[in-house]
This record gives sequence, structure tokens and C-alpha cells, in this order.
Amino acid sequence: MFRMISEIDILGKELHMYTSYINYAPKGSIYLGQYKKLSDAWRACNEVLELLKNTKFKTFKINTKRADKKFPIPSMEFNNKMGGVVLKNTDLKVDVHTPDVLVNIEIRHEGTFIYTNEIQGIGGYPVGIQGKGLLMLSGGIDSPVAGYLSLKRGVDLECLYFESPPHTSIEAKNKVIKLASIIDEYSGNIKVNIVPFTKLQETIYKNVPDNYVITIMRRMMYRIAEKVAKKNKCKILINGESIGQVASQTLSSMIVINNVTNMPVIRPVACMDKIEIIGIAKKIKTYETSILPYEDCCTIFLPKHPVINPDLDKCIKYENLFDYEELINECVENIEVVSNLKQKEFNDIL
Repeated sequence: MFRMISEIDILGKELHMYTSYINYAPKGSIYLGQYKKLSDAWRACNEVLELLKNTKFKTFKINTKRADKKFPIPSMEFNNKMGGVVLKNTDLKVDVHTPDVLVNIEIRHEGTFIYTNEIQGIGGYPVGIQGKGLLMLSGGIDSPVAGYLSLKRGVDLECLYFESPPHTSIEAKNKVIKLASIIDEYSGNIKVNIVPFTKLQETIYKNVPDNYVITIMRRMMYRIAEKVAKKNKCKILINGESIGQVASQTLSSMIVINNVTNMPVIRPVACMDKIEIIGIAKKIKTYETSILPYEDCCTIFLPKHPVINPDLDKCIKYENLFDYEELINECVENIEVVSNLKQKEFNDIL
């Protein structure tokens, strides 16, 4: 989708923060208005010459797009005629391959637009067009990137964060809310559901063998996420898992952990290298917050040798050692919801 400057002026934030925009023209673009006869369109000649006077360069190219097919001159012919006018009135030369300046002319039903700088937008779909997903947001690098990529595909977001005070700090909680507020710039209506996970996590550590603790913990998280997602009318679960990155993200682990839910689980960064994920995190400005040194509940009490090929029957056996259903319901019933992220400050994490 392309948008011109006349539409940018009415928006409340910079266009590069909006999904569904492939590119747009910056300030300085020229709008000639709707023409009523052929001679009106030739006003573009004078406008192009005026536009080129303000730029220092040696070569140029004219690129015309004729969306309004009622305009009688084909795009290539219009390019030639317009280029001829520039050549006769300036010392410039044409370079169709690598011009110093590319002059874009769009002839539409609503008017003729001229611009020299086309800015790349995010692309994708409008947020919310695909429905809503629940993002399992940690304090790491990967999950905020997964959230951003989901927004690009038109998925509106709610976030789910697991806290385990006193094992996790208020700084860790505020770090996650800060990350949510950053990706909220691409959406504008994200809420964060904060799950009190301490009691359930401590119960897991008391009853489950050390090497299976992470696997069982992740299975509990998925059960909670499914309940919250259904309650809040989310169609999918989303997380920042990347294949093979840690013990719980091997294919064998994913199969066993995923076994507890029937909801679709979307993993936008699953096949990305860490360097690719970091690159996106820096682009969307979550990286510096993600690397702040506050541990979440997935990194505290991390066993030395977590199982990488867990056995489903063993998981079920260990889970039957305690009443996890009651603990899960307790977690869901006591969720704290944080909204209006733009109004909040989190200076205490810095």
C-alpha cells in the first residue's frame, strides 16, 4: 500500500510505525490535484523542473505510474516527454539504471503526485485484521521480536508474562511491561496479563526431578496460556521459541510441551539465527531493554542438565505427583492486567 503526504499529515505518529504501509512519500512531495483535461496534467512539467532545482545531482530518471487508465498517454511515453522537458531546460543527463535522483509521477483518479524520495514502510497487514493472539512475553530478545512479526501479519496482541516473586524482581516485571510498551507503538492497544507463578513453580521444583523441571514448567505455562487465550478471545498462542536454541526448544521438547494444548502455537522466529533476531530487535528498539540483567522465571533455578529429549509418559507421571489443576486455576484467577501502556513510566529498570 502507498500513501502520500496529504494523508500522512493527519496521522498521530510516524508512518514507519504502521503496519500495512509498503512505502510512502515524505514531506516535500507535490500534489497537483485532480485534472479535468489533458493540458492540466502537463502542469507536472513545471513542477518537476521546480522540484529538481532544489537538489544537487548530475543524473535523473522519470518513473511514471498511470493508475488512471483514462489518462490518454501511456506511462513510457509520458516518461519520455517529461524527460525531454528536463533535458531541454537543464544540464542534467538521463541514467535509467543508477540515477542520482528518481522522479516518481503517479497519475491517479484523485490527482497527480510527484515525489523524489520514497521511504520504505513496514509492510504486512493492518493490525487486527487476522484476529487476536496471546504472546508469551518474557524479558528476553526473542519474544518481543515474535510479537512484532505477528503484528506485521495483522494479528492483534495481548501479552502473557509469568512472574515469581520474590525469585523474580519488580525490575524484571517492569522490564517486560516496558518491552510490551515498545511493541505497543506498532499496535496501540496491547494489554499485559501478569501471572503469579511462584506457588506453582515452587511446587514443580519440590516434586519433579531436576532435569525435567523446565519441561514440566513449560507445559504448565502452555496450559495457563490456553485458558487465558480462550477467556480473552485469542485465536492463537505466540512465542519466541527458536528451534534448538535451548533445551526446551529442541523439536522433541516442543512436541512434548505442545502436547498439553490444542490451540495453534505460532513461532515467528523458529527458523531464524540469533543474529537475525538481534538485528530485528535493534531495528524495533527492544534490544537494549531485553539485555537488561533481570532474570525471569525461566532462568531462575535453571538445572545444569535439562532434558533435551523428554519422554511424554514421564512428564505425565511427574505431573500426577501434585494437584496442578488447582494451582493453574489459582494462577488464572489472580492475574494482574496492565493496560494503557503509553501512560506508564518504568524508570526504575534503568
